[in-house]
Order: sequence, then C-alpha cells, then structure tokens
Amino acid sequence: MSERTPLLHYRLSASDEHRSPAAVGRKPASKQPPKLNIFFGVVIPTLLSMFSVVVFLRIGFVVGQCGLYQTIAMLLVAYFIISMTVLSVCAISTNGALDAGGAYYMISRALGPEFGGSIGIMFFLANVCGSALYVLGLVEAMLTTFGVPEDGSSLSASRYMVLPTGYWWSLLYGTVILLLCVLVCLIGAHIYAKATFLIFIIVIVVLGTIFISFFIVPFRTVQLPGHRNASIGPTSANFTGFKLDTLMGNVQADYTVDYTTGVMMSFATVFAVMFNGCTGIMAGSNMSGDLKNPSYSIPRGTITAVIFTFVIYNLLSILISCTCDRVLLQQDYGFLTDINVWHPFVTIGVYSSTLSAAMSNLIGASRVLYALSRDDLFGRFLSPAKHTSSSGNPWVSVLISWFLVQLVLFSGKLNTIASIVTIFFLLVYAAVDLACLALEWASAPNFRPTFRYFTWHTCVLGIIGCAIMMFLINAIYASASIAFMLLLLLLIHYLSPVSSWGCISQALIFHQVRKYLLMLDVRKDHVKFWRPQVLLMVSNPRCSVGLITFINDIKKSGLYVLGHVQLGDLDVLPSDPLQSQYDSWLSLVDHLNIKAFVNLTLADSVRHGVQHLLFISGLGGMRPNTVVLGFYDDTPPQDQLQDSALPICRFSESAAQVDDPENQSDPPFHFPPVRGGVSVGRDGKSLGPQEYVCIIADAVKMLKNVALVRYFGEFDRTQSLQGSVFVDVWPVNLLRPDSAAYVDTCSLFLLQLACILNMTRAWQKAKLRLFLCVEEGRSLKGTEQKLKHLLKDLRMKADICTVPWDSQIALHWQRQTRSGKIEEMESEEDGVEDDKEFANSFPSNTSRVSDEYLQAVNKLILDQTLRPPAVRFLYLPRPPADTSRYHDYLHQLELLTRNLGPTLLIHGVTPVITTDL
Repeated sequence: MSERTPLLHYRLSASDEHRSPAAVGRKPASKQPPKLNIFFGVVIPTLLSMFSVVVFLRIGFVVGQCGLYQTIAMLLVAYFIISMTVLSVCAISTNGALDAGGAYYMISRALGPEFGGSIGIMFFLANVCGSALYVLGLVEAMLTTFGVPEDGSSLSASRYMVLPTGYWWSLLYGTVILLLCVLVCLIGAHIYAKATFLIFIIVIVVLGTIFISFFIVPFRTVQLPGHRNASIGPTSANFTGFKLDTLMGNVQADYTVDYTTGVMMSFATVFAVMFNGCTGIMAGSNMSGDLKNPSYSIPRGTITAVIFTFVIYNLLSILISCTCDRVLLQQDYGFLTDINVWHPFVTIGVYSSTLSAAMSNLIGASRVLYALSRDDLFGRFLSPAKHTSSSGNPWVSVLISWFLVQLVLFSGKLNTIASIVTIFFLLVYAAVDLACLALEWASAPNFRPTFRYFTWHTCVLGIIGCAIMMFLINAIYASASIAFMLLLLLLIHYLSPVSSWGCISQALIFHQVRKYLLMLDVRKDHVKFWRPQVLLMVSNPRCSVGLITFINDIKKSGLYVLGHVQLGDLDVLPSDPLQSQYDSWLSLVDHLNIKAFVNLTLADSVRHGVQHLLFISGLGGMRPNTVVLGFYDDTPPQDQLQDSALPICRFSESAAQVDDPENQSDPPFHFPPVRGGVSVGRDGKSLGPQEYVCIIADAVKMLKNVALVRYFGEFDRTQSLQGSVFVDVWPVNLLRPDSAAYVDTCSLFLLQLACILNMTRAWQKAKLRLFLCVEEGRSLKGTEQKLKHLLKDLRMKADICTVPWDSQIALHWQRQTRSGKIEEMESEEDGVEDDKEFANSFPSNTSRVSDEYLQAVNKLILDQTLRPPAVRFLYLPRPPADTSRYHDYLHQLELLTRNLGPTLLIHGVTPVITTDL
C-alpha cells in the first residue's frame, strides 16, 4: 500500500488522561454495573493511553532525529519524570478509601477546593480539547487513506480514495465520529469498558505484527511521501533488515528539518514530542469509581503499565535502529505501514487507538464536569451537570462536554491547542505531586499510605520534572496555563465554596507554627523588639464592638486574644457549655475583620476566670503581656451588633474601605442580650467592685500591664477619625501629685502605647499631645526642655502642652494635713498589728487625695481643648495593698475619668522603651 497515514505526532500530542472512562461520577446504589478488576480497570486504560498513536507514528521519528543513544536517554529521563508522579499517585490512592474522581478527587481532597477546583477545570478543558484533537486526527488519517486529492489529480489517486475533502467535509466527518462517541458515552461507561478491551486486543495484535515484521520481512525499498514530486532529495529509502551497518548509522544524533512542518528539529523539540507518548499515567486512577478495590488496583496496575510500555518503547527503538535506513526514519513517519507483513494492520491500529482516545477523553471530561458540579465549587453555574440517569450516568455532563468538543472542532487544525493540552495535563501531574508532598510535609497522623516507596524527594523531583517539561514544550503556553490556573484559583476563593474535605494548608500551617513557636525563646526577649500582646476581657461582645476594634489597632502585629469568663461549675453540668459558643465568637472575629484569637473559660467567679486566662492564654513565647478590662461603672450597655448605623467597614483594617451592601446582613451571632450576660462592672451580682479591683491587683502581681477602658461603648472609629484628630496623653500620676514623675516605667509605657496607636494606618493623621502639668515657681522651660529631649531620644513626635495646676495642687495640700492627722489617730487606735501591716504595704493613694481635688483635675482635663480628643491616655496607679480601700480606689478612678470620653487608664510594669540602636 503506497498511501500513508499522516504524521500525527504533533497533532495527537496530549495522549494523557483520555483513557479516563467512567470514573469521575458516583453511581447510585441501584443498578450498578459490575466493578472492574486490576487488568480491565487499570492496566488496559493506562496501556492504551500511553501507546495511542505514538507507538505507530512517533517512535521512528524520535530514533531518526536523535539516534539510538539519545533515544534511550530520552526514554530514561521521560520515564523517570513520570515515575515520580506515579509514586505520588500510588501513595495517595492507598491512603484510605478513594472515591470516584481520579486525579481531581485526589487533588481537591488534599489541597482544598480552591486548588482542586482550578486543576479540575483545567483537567476538564484538557479532556475536551484532547477529544477534539483525536477526532480531527482520525479524520485526517482517514482522508489521507480514502480522501480524494485536493488538486483532483488522478495519477496519485487510488481506487480507495472516494471521500471528498475540504474544511466543511472534514468538519462533517469529525461531527459524525463525535456523534458515535457521544452515543457510547450516553449508553454508559460499561459499554466503553467493553470496547476498550476490544481496542486493546487490536493494538496488541498490531504490535505483534510489527515485531514479527522486523524478523520476517526481507529487504524492501520504500517510497518517501515527502518527496514524491520533488526534484531534489531522495525519493526512496530502504528497510535493510538486521544489519550492523544500519545500526551504526542510527546510533548517533542527526537532526534535520521536519518534512511535515518545515521546522528544524533539536533535542528539546524531539524530546517534547516523545514525552507526549509517555503521558496518560493517570488513566487507571481516573477509573477509581469503577474499580473493585482502587487502593489495591491503582498502584499495581499503573506500575505494570508503565514498565510494560517502557520495555516496548525500548525494544522498538532497538529494532528500528537495526533494520531501518536513517533516511527512511527521517522522511517517512508512517514507515511501519510499508514494512508490515500486511499493510492495513498499522492503519487499523492507528484508527482504533485514535478513536479510543477521542472517546475516552470525551467520557473522562463528562465525569470530571459531573464531579465539579456535585462539589458545588461554582455554585449554580454547573448545577445542571448534576443530573444523572437511573443507572447513574451523568448524561447532562456528557451533552455539555460533547457541545464543547464540537465547538473546538470548528477551529479545524489544532496544532497549537495540542501543546496547551499537554501542558494542562502536566499541570495536573505536578498538582498530584504537590498534594502528596504537602501530605508528607504536614506529617498528618492520618496520612498512612500502604504504598511506602516514595519520599518527599520523589514528589519534589516530580514537580520539577513536570515544570521543566511544560516550559520545554512551550514556555509561553506554560506561563499562560499557570496564570489561567491562578485566575481560577482566585475565582473559587472569591466564591468561597463550603466543603467538609479539610484543607492541607491548615495542617501545613500548624506544622510550621509549632516549629517556629519552639524556636521563639522567651529567654531571648529584648526590649527593642517588645510589642503589646493583649488579652481583652469581654463580658458580652454585643456592647464591646467599639472596644474590640480599637484594641485591634493598638496591638501592633502582636498577639490579640479575646477572653471571656462564663460562670458555672462543670461538675453539675452535663457537658462543656463553651464548646458550642466558639463558632459565634469566631464569626464575630470574621465579621469585624480583626486578627484575634478567642479563649473562653468556665469558672466559679469572674476573678478566678481571669486568673485562668492570664495563666494559660498563649503558647510558648506568645503570651499576653497586657490585660485590658472594661471600666466598672453604671453606663447602660448598647447592642452594637444590631445597630444598623454601624456599617461593617467601620471595623475593617482600613478606614478607607467602602461598604459592601451584600455584606450588610448580620451574621448569626448567638450571644446573650446585653443585660442578660455577665457584665464586668455593670452587674453587681456577678462582679462587685471589690472583686473588680482584685482582678487589677492580680494582673499586676503576675507582671501584666493593665489597661482600664471607659466610654468605649459608643466608640465609632470612623467618626472619631474625621477632621482634626488628637490623642491626648497625661503621663503624670494624677492621684499622687506630690510624687509625680514623667519618666517612670508606667509613664513610658503610656507613651509607647500612644505612639503605637499613632503608627497604625488609620491613626497616622492623628496628632499626639503630651500634657505637662507645672506649678508656679518651678522651672517651666527646664522641665519642658527635658521632656522634648526625651521624646527626641525615643523618636516620638508629640506636641507638648503645659498646663498650670496650682489651684488643683492647693486643694490637694489643703486636705493633706487634715487627712494625715486623721490617719495618725486611726493608726494609734488600730494597734500594733495593723500598724505593722500598713507599714509593710504599698503607699495608699486613696488617703492622699480628696474628691474636690479629683473633680478639679477632671475639670482641668476637660477644659484643655475646645475639640475633644479621639481618645485619652491616663496614668493608672497600682491598687493599694490594703484591700479595704479598694472601694475608695475605684471611686477615685471614677471621679478622675468622669465624662472624659474614650479613655484608657494604663499601668505598665515592664520596660518597653529603649534609646539603644
């Protein structure tokens, strides 16, 4: 036979997953077809996928261009790359029950819906384009054998050339072939499984005749199709049989121009062509839903098929090198037809394998689409593809896939798409390697595959090998494919599909966080790298929204924990009541767009609960160093979570964000009403003033910085940051004016927090004002100059405002003498023991200031500015050691901060500022 099947090696590239018949869809329990064993379910699909037309049309081309030595080297490299991916497939498939879905199922269940969905879409498109590629390849092969020449020449035409040619005729033939494939897919996957075995028998018989032909066919001269009418170059070449001279002429590389494309061949281009014939390794795993025992069949069947094809390719390369002239290999890619014992055998093999490839790509695409729609990754967009027949066949997915393949057929020649399809499949392989690598690196206890012949090194080598092949085939298409995958990933992430698969990223993050927490040594802490790590005690989040968002601004990338104490006794409760509350708290964190952890505890009193949280919150070197408490007063709480006037964007990280009307609906919070829960400082039955001050004292004893916040119930950051914004800092201990200092630990801590607030993006436009209280007769300029020098050394920008407070000091000293006499008389009456106890205690502030003085200082603070500041920072003295004076201590704080607006009373116990580099 003089007619040749055309070169399909550059059109029929992506032979990859086209043998993934009916694997991706789950079938209902009723009327299930028989499950497939290892041979019919894995070995046959994988063998056909890896052979395809490559074994008939591509192997001679590779040997003719590269020579025997480089051909064997290429096969070793190519099979090494795919073997790394095979090991990953075997590992994942043996790690528990593998459901239908094949590669998509493995990737999505390991790497999460975003990555799995994007790869799934690319897998689907690759199958669609691959089906069209093989349909057009089969049409071209048929027209080469049976088509009427376009020039109408009767000299070159044979009696078999009866089919009209042209674009529309080719489209018609392709449509008819595609309809045949669709009919098989609509009937069901079990019909295709039977057809696969028949095609396999045909391919094996053809291969057998090819091997026999090398030994029994005598010397033969073959006419070259590329130069029949040419005036230059050879017009024929020889099949010499086994000769040493022929072998020696084929061992070295001899790259020439491809007679079908006119492109000069090189090692990279030939390697890319040859590598396409090595893909298709996941055809067996894609049938996971139709296998009796996927975990048993996939590793053994896939490895068997890979080894078998590797042996066949090498044997063919050696036999071709020993029997075929170099010119024959370079100028006639269909030479196996002419040297076969019966010429039509190879043509039948090409037709059968190509039809099988087109059919399996179509049915594989439909199953991937069905799996994607069933997982609801794209919402309603793919919901029609969920419909199945009574036997579980996803007929809607089949029709959608058929429609898309038909659209691709209109494009005609698909040389460009062939490379893209191959790159898509390589991306899938790399994703499987990445999934296995992630599972291995995460060290998850439940990752215990029975197939143990892999390590993270093999996964990395597989990823690198697939990436190299992608860019070797076509760097531009590879980059575009990766960009397309990333766009799909972002789209699915935006859609935020809900899945219960689990995400490997959480395991990897846990693994890395644990490692770095162990490296975070508290013994190496230095004041230069200090940052606030805050525990904010929240009684009811409904009335603490403003405070929660404000503390989020002041944490400066430090640890932020929302703490809550619920009163109760676990001994009398049937279960832990806190477990059901975490979802509401975490939803609150998401709703307010803050970066915080949640820690809840159950205790018999609020004080004990706060102690628990101070002891156990955090981990390793990340523990709270500052506790923030709401102020104890009688201000009525307001439910800010139900206030429509508080848009969500108010609580976002950037004050410039715009409201999203779709997000205005409140999430389902399950917090008690504002007057029904434990309210620190508002419900005397749950927490009294004595216990409240005891909590402050406990925190100071545990070397925690303390901040008391007042008037944040109606704090609105958006309104507070409009216009000119000021942050006022009063670093003097106003409860002890006789011993006030501006440079003690507490005042420096006060300055540090105010500076941190001013460093955040939302508060950068705010101006810090530092108020310097002075008395008449003292060196005003000297004191102010020292303070300016201190601020310069601390790299802080603040306006220093001097405030005369002689009248307030006069009130203080006016009451001081009488208070001292009263205390002296009480001390004499109390006896020796009380005297000793008082002497060993810390100095008491409550005995040294009067209500008149505190009211005067409060008025002094209020009178300093025409426009009230957004927030005030005041000095918080430590509680008195005498617990009987706790009520007076709290009363003094209340008088000092009355009507001041959002105010922080801060007490620092650790150095947080340094002037060293």
